[in-house]
Amino acid sequence: MSRPHGVPWLLTWVVLICQTGCCLLDSIGAAESFSHVRPFSNKSNLDQGYCERKRKTNSFSTWSLSSESLIATLPVDTIPENSIRKVRDCIFSVAYPTPFISRVLLVAVSKDVLEGILDLDVSVKETDDFLQLVSGGKVVLGSIPLAHRYGGHQFGSWAGQLGDGRAHLLGVYTNRYGERWELQLKGSGKTPYSSLVVSNDDVWRDQFYNGSVKKERGAIVLRVAQSWFRIGSLEILAHSGELDLQRTLLDFVIQEHFPSVNMNDSNRYLDFFSRVVLETANLIALWMSVGFAHGVCNTDNFSLLSITIDYGPFGFMESYDPNFVPNTSDDERRYKIGNQANVGMFNLNKLFQALKPVLDRRQKKLAFQILEGYSQHYYTRFTELFRAKLGLLGENEDDNYLIAFLLKLMEDTKADFTMAFRHLSEITQDQLKELRIPQEFWALQDLAKHKFFSDWITIYLLRLGRNMGDSDSTRRKRMTAVNPRYILRNWMAESAIQKAKMNDFSEVHLLQEVLQHPFQRQAAAEKAGYSLRPPSWAKDLKVSCSS
Repeated sequence: MSRPHGVPWLLTWVVLICQTGCCLLDSIGAAESFSHVRPFSNKSNLDQGYCERKRKTNSFSTWSLSSESLIATLPVDTIPENSIRKVRDCIFSVAYPTPFISRVLLVAVSKDVLEGILDLDVSVKETDDFLQLVSGGKVVLGSIPLAHRYGGHQFGSWAGQLGDGRAHLLGVYTNRYGERWELQLKGSGKTPYSSLVVSNDDVWRDQFYNGSVKKERGAIVLRVAQSWFRIGSLEILAHSGELDLQRTLLDFVIQEHFPSVNMNDSNRYLDFFSRVVLETANLIALWMSVGFAHGVCNTDNFSLLSITIDYGPFGFMESYDPNFVPNTSDDERRYKIGNQANVGMFNLNKLFQALKPVLDRRQKKLAFQILEGYSQHYYTRFTELFRAKLGLLGENEDDNYLIAFLLKLMEDTKADFTMAFRHLSEITQDQLKELRIPQEFWALQDLAKHKFFSDWITIYLLRLGRNMGDSDSTRRKRMTAVNPRYILRNWMAESAIQKAKMNDFSEVHLLQEVLQHPFQRQAAAEKAGYSLRPPSWAKDLKVSCSS
């Protein structure tokens, strides 16, 4: 469950429920489909003895969640009513999911999530207890469902109180490795932070965020992440002047998730900020390395742990285009893929502003200097990742030019971003030298139409020749390990959606399997055409994919 070099770490999806009753336990969401990641733990696994005490189970009789670690430290809303209102002086409100009235069906499960993260045998999916858990119909032992209060800047403007408007944090599970995972339902009913109305099991949804609201099948997703705290979690407290509570939340987040930060150090908030700046730069560089566009990079969607949460309408860039925007409501293209690094800087500046009230004058000056270092962190990591994508070893002062040259060729020819790198991973150097590109490498054939393609190939081959002790077969093996052959493309998602509307989930299952191993050539994926040139009908397709 280690992450291949150059792969973004996104939250792990757990469950989707539909009105007629679809339920998906999966990790198919965006780039997380490339791998599951075993994160660090802030406590020793062996000291805690989890490996000795816990084993996989197929029964909920010995499996439980806990909300205690959250509510023992972080205050809960004193008003018990689940009514939409302004909330103060708390981090959470208690709110129970609204179960579906109609029958629910399990669509798919992720064995990796069940067995590798939640210590549940995959056979548990056959039980009614499991179905009740993932559909919000039953609260398991130790769970007190919570809705999180937060604010945020949306499309550049302060939006005030936002919060979990249709999400419920079921609790924390600590597995046999000592890892702490938070389970959250989304689409599971009203909370004090809600803004949508539901009617029975149908929901009103504006799929493309263009004002065309229509009734669709209801859906719930159960997903897991190390934490759901985000920049907006601190912003709301700073804006409302709740500074003691802000310090409490900061200390909790640092204690639980930043083991390298000394809790007794007066500079702990500064050290925390430094880590968030560095890891956010790394994360966005990872997004760019696989052409991932988050879609809605508001501060309420940016994790304090620098993991990818609340993405969508998201998408993977197909033809290389720095202006690619998967979110049709983003009329000004604020969150286009080529602007994600700049938006990261904007969001980190808002985090800096939120932290100012708890920093002294010297710390504010140092924090500003840390923030100014973000751009260099980003470009350094970006270059490292793209060197790896091109199979380059070591460093050369002309590497940035080589990378930029290739991306410009892609932009001019509208070459497929994913497959151009993949085909470079599979073609031999001899074929490149002779400019002899087989038809199967269709993305490179598109690139070859550019009048400067041969010039780039000449420079590229010279650079590969500087790889000391390297061979062509070793290069190709190294590159295929970091350049995926399969991504979740719009036309693939649309095909699966249309079948799912008729309760045919076969393509959901296929995508789930394929995207678990995106670097490996798979017969089923090849038969489905997942590595071929996209079909003509997919050109102007609009698909809204959300986390």
